[in-house]
Amino acid sequence: MSATDQTLTTENYPKTEGRFSRPSAAPRTRRDITARRTFFIITLLPVTLIIIITVALLLRAWPILSAHSLPELLFGREWQPSAGKFGFWPFIVSTLWVTIVGIILSVPACLLVATYLAEYAHTSTRAFAKPILDVLAAIPPVVYGVWGLLAIVPFVDKVLLPFSKRWLNAIPFLAVNQPTGFGILSAGIVLAVMIAPLIISIVYEVFATVPNDLRQASLAVGATQWQTIRNVVYPQVRPGILAAVVLGASRALGETIAVLIVVGNVARVPTSIFDSAYPLPALIANNYGDMMSIPLYDAALLGAALVLLVVILFFNITSQLILHRFILRRK
Repeated sequence: MSATDQTLTTENYPKTEGRFSRPSAAPRTRRDITARRTFFIITLLPVTLIIIITVALLLRAWPILSAHSLPELLFGREWQPSAGKFGFWPFIVSTLWVTIVGIILSVPACLLVATYLAEYAHTSTRAFAKPILDVLAAIPPVVYGVWGLLAIVPFVDKVLLPFSKRWLNAIPFLAVNQPTGFGILSAGIVLAVMIAPLIISIVYEVFATVPNDLRQASLAVGATQWQTIRNVVYPQVRPGILAAVVLGASRALGETIAVLIVVGNVARVPTSIFDSAYPLPALIANNYGDMMSIPLYDAALLGAALVLLVVILFFNITSQLILHRFILRRK
């Protein structure tokens, strides 16, 4: 190399202690580390918030937990605050009944609708249906509750209840034990309509993630469109469907106003879908702020909130573990 070339090559770099060196990458590395730590802290915020809420509820509910044993509270069947009896079992069972009925009524229809929109529907049909689903998802819960009061409760009272009483009364969970349409079935129908747009939208998006090459390969070997959906598409989207159902169930578990209006609000353990019930969210919304002069009443309601939070967390964590095991088996 000539002296001129060496001069042109070395004069572009700064001198450090008599030696030539490239510009330092330390500032960029520090920025990357700072960004990574910032995003990590932001990611931890939801977890921290859940911990803070749980601890706050636990502290506020501690008086009732100190006065009564946990099994007595969870499995007690009597709710008489004036007599010092705080049994959460009727409310826990009512919450599970309403949620299960809503999921059973909603999921099959949602899966069929999402399948049609993703696999069969014309583009114009999809463009028409998607905004409607978005509008349904944006309707306030109280509107669904009023609709349930004006339409679903009379329908259950005048049509479904007499039919079940005449033909299905021998089946325990379909037996008619009370004469009004306010009950688990009415609340389940309202919940099914409320969570349907959410489940349909998520399942539809999951269907869109399946590569078209898989569909084309199945059709190329002679499979019909339904055989392709059943044998190729459904196995690919099963984890996503499970996730959609979990999100729908999580919303159903915590729904308050719409269920409170139509469920009947009777503090007893239900045995039939026509029975009145009293879910935990309705209990808290109906009573918090009233009769606070009764000893331990405030702590009991906050204990009910803590139980609801634990049930929802347990449900979501369990479903995520099931989903994780399913994915591992597929691999």
